[in-house]
Amino acid sequence: MSTAVSGARPLIGITSYLDQAAWGVWRQPAALLPQTYVEAVTRAGGIPVLLPPQESGARELVGRLDGLLVSGGPDVDPARYRESADPRTGAPHTRRDAWEFALLHAALDADLPVFGVCRGMQLLNVALGGRLVQHLPDLVGDQRHQPAPAVFGELTVRIRPGSLLGGVLGGAAGVRCYHHQAVAGLGRGLLPSAWSADETVEAVELPGRAFVLGVQWHPETNPDDLRLFDAFVTASRTVTTGPVTADRSVTAD
Repeated sequence: MSTAVSGARPLIGITSYLDQAAWGVWRQPAALLPQTYVEAVTRAGGIPVLLPPQESGARELVGRLDGLLVSGGPDVDPARYRESADPRTGAPHTRRDAWEFALLHAALDADLPVFGVCRGMQLLNVALGGRLVQHLPDLVGDQRHQPAPAVFGELTVRIRPGSLLGGVLGGAAGVRCYHHQAVAGLGRGLLPSAWSADETVEAVELPGRAFVLGVQWHPETNPDDLRLFDAFVTASRTVTTGPVTADRSVTAD
């Protein structure tokens, strides 16, 4: 089991996509991750390690990590929160869902620092028993959170005073969003810590932990503002991981 030592470079596991990809003469399934995540973790002082979807081994891997970053990606399967799929919800990526839920439960049980980005925040919410809005424009009346394919929505979020997030970013922040789903019902123990102007929850955190934070936006895309990665890697460097204990477990059924 990894033990983070003050001053050492922490080992940060980053979850990946599993999609068809093309390179050279090849086109086949591949574990993929935007390089911006790798660069953000490296710049913050961590050592990034790719965690591609696989059938088993989540707890063994978590035991060797100092922090877990759950990256963005496709919609979470609505069956995970006991709902039927809206026609506008993307096709389920069941293998990635299963792998990331296993990693996240193991990390929460071990009190490992966790940082969820976009899908990663939604996954954190669902893992703790929460629900999602499957098509946000139906609720807020416009496309400001995902204006067009591959176009980020530029939003300002207000941040809860005294929150973990507020301690890093202050009372408000300009962010880049790209999501058509959002929190509908909060998971157990989660505290909403940021909202957009239309009251969409844009960040959640788990009080009482060294660092468990999910944001609906994409901080890895903004090289001028990587403060959240700095805070996450710092927490991963200074928190010593220990064995799983029943009274610390927040694993959902």
